[in-house]
Amino acid sequence: MTRLIIAKFGGSAIGNGGKTIPKIIQRITNLTADSKVIAVFSAPLDENKRSLTDIVLEQGRNAQNGKRPSLDVVRLTYQKILEMVNEEHKDDCIKEINSNLDKAQRALDKAFNNKEFADETRSQALAFSGEILMSHVMTYILRSNDIKTESVRFENWPIITDENIEFTNFLVAESREKVKHTANLVENNAVVTIGGFIGKTINGITTTYERGGSDRTAADLGILFHKKYDTSIDFEKDSAVVSADPKIVNSELREIIQLSYNEARLAGMFGMKILDPIAIKEIVEHGVDIPIIITNMTNPEKTTTIKRSLQEQKEHPIKIVTGRENCAIFRIETSAVQKLLASLDNDKRYSEFIVLSPFIRDGIKFSRILFLDGEYVKRNEKYLLAFDSLATITYNRGVITLIGDEMWRVQQVASRTSASIGASGLNILNMDAQEETSRIIIVVEDTDNSITKAIRAIHQEISKINFI
Repeated sequence: MTRLIIAKFGGSAIGNGGKTIPKIIQRITNLTADSKVIAVFSAPLDENKRSLTDIVLEQGRNAQNGKRPSLDVVRLTYQKILEMVNEEHKDDCIKEINSNLDKAQRALDKAFNNKEFADETRSQALAFSGEILMSHVMTYILRSNDIKTESVRFENWPIITDENIEFTNFLVAESREKVKHTANLVENNAVVTIGGFIGKTINGITTTYERGGSDRTAADLGILFHKKYDTSIDFEKDSAVVSADPKIVNSELREIIQLSYNEARLAGMFGMKILDPIAIKEIVEHGVDIPIIITNMTNPEKTTTIKRSLQEQKEHPIKIVTGRENCAIFRIETSAVQKLLASLDNDKRYSEFIVLSPFIRDGIKFSRILFLDGEYVKRNEKYLLAFDSLATITYNRGVITLIGDEMWRVQQVASRTSASIGASGLNILNMDAQEETSRIIIVVEDTDNSITKAIRAIHQEISKINFI
């Protein structure tokens, strides 16, 4: 079976002003030595390391507030990237840039006239200034380096979604009906480029995933192609996975060789920027088993492999310590919680929460839901409280978690972890340890750098704990 690598390059992999594109060219050249490649691109960064997505969102807000929007910074970024296209392809690339930016500008002008930057107007402005345009520009750059490449155009888009325009959801059956054109491109080229983050409804409406949605695009393509090719997904980053965020912990970091789907999903939910946890959720839900490789783009020998089932593990069972700020805890009578959970799953398609252990007060059983995004809870308070008007919400909570499916092999892990947090001067508000889910969740007040302090304390303690 022919190999297919779906390689995703995010904004940081592209670099500010496209400065690391030469590394992308080298990586793709190496990958095509024994595989076909679908390259998924995020929006690039400007010279000041700011994502063009953020710039266009800002311009959209300006338009909504009556200030004339401008794509000058976006255009300058692509003019810089255009320097990597040779003379043979430069004129065509310029036309592509102008055509897509004209579409993005029309969307922003519509927002200015209507004083509203939402739904398809927002999606079109982002798509044609960012991911879709970047994928087309990369096609000309790769062709300039003698790599046979074609890009997926939006009229032939294979990622079909529902009609939740700004936070959309993948529809696999409908996508399979639309994937034939992309499959032909893969068959006849060494590389096919496509923009991440962007979807399309059956009726042709432009949609977007949530931020980080290019990871989902890569996963969705894996779901669509895994039966035809020996498929793997490759996330190209500035490092493979390590045992904590290097911006928080700068000593005794361990390289993580392998993670299970479950471990990677939990790490992503709780703040590690490995990949969008919804990408793994979609792979699991569709019964697909695809290896996901996190590659250090500057040193490709350093990788982390993510699989459904792992080989025998000899490394430390506690693989990652991570945490999130700005969380909220929702307390609701247990008799009402199942309707809420079903609605979050089926209606909101929202999964950024953890159900903590229940408690009983005055003979009444209560359930607790830890939401990992306090802003989401604030925006949806009315919706949540409709399930139980006497439910309570506590904001300003931070959460730290230890990741490792075989954490049961670590002796005294719960007591040593809690002691290390106490020694760092923090008060534990809740500690939820479950053998079945191989997780320890610690809730603290989100103040004064508390999450950073706790992660450092626990990570330092881990190296001292014995394991079987």
